[in-house]
Amino acid sequence: MKVTFFGHSCFLIETKGYSLLFDPFISGNELASSISIDSIKADYILLSHGHLDHVLDAERIGKSNQSVIISNFEIASYYENKGLASHPMNNGGSFLFPFGKVKYTPAIHSSSLPDGSYGGNPGGFVVQNEEGAFYFSGDTSLDLNMQLIPRFFGKLNFCILPIGSNFTMDVDEAIVAAEFLDCDTIIACHFNTFAPIVVNTQETIEKFNMSNIKLHILEIGHSIEL
Repeated sequence: MKVTFFGHSCFLIETKGYSLLFDPFISGNELASSISIDSIKADYILLSHGHLDHVLDAERIGKSNQSVIISNFEIASYYENKGLASHPMNNGGSFLFPFGKVKYTPAIHSSSLPDGSYGGNPGGFVVQNEEGAFYFSGDTSLDLNMQLIPRFFGKLNFCILPIGSNFTMDVDEAIVAAEFLDCDTIIACHFNTFAPIVVNTQETIEKFNMSNIKLHILEIGHSIEL
């Protein structure tokens, strides 16, 4: 699986010949000014919740690619009303897509859409196929439910977890989350975009190393194969 970071919590994951875009917030992120939004190819756009810093560019990218939106019922309906194809899900549910099985997992956070309407229950995603499995947590605090994921999906290739605190779990809690998930390869998200979520990246990497967990802090626009 190839993972490309577009800043904040936005990732493009290429697997089985499909491109999956998670939480596209690019045009509003000064740190991601080098990214050409209209060059991004996405077959599916997976949205963890409705906050602007996770959905800002979903409509633009979705319409240019004829992407399918995957999210909770409320967010899927919101984008259907804007002319995009969608597949609604909800916490605990799974569905087999052409690229693999997706489970919509609980996240402890809040959710509203850019127009102020109700954004449904926030969540995360586990994606599993012949190439392996990974977990994108979305915005969340540490949650005991994370311990259930390896029980049903086995060893994960990697997990994408927030580390910035203030709105989500912090570095220390992300380490515990990795232990709950029985995953020793973590990709960081939701950090350094805004002043309240700035972290010391070197100290963060050292903390993960002390727990024998490999933390990848990707530069915007860079990719990694996992």
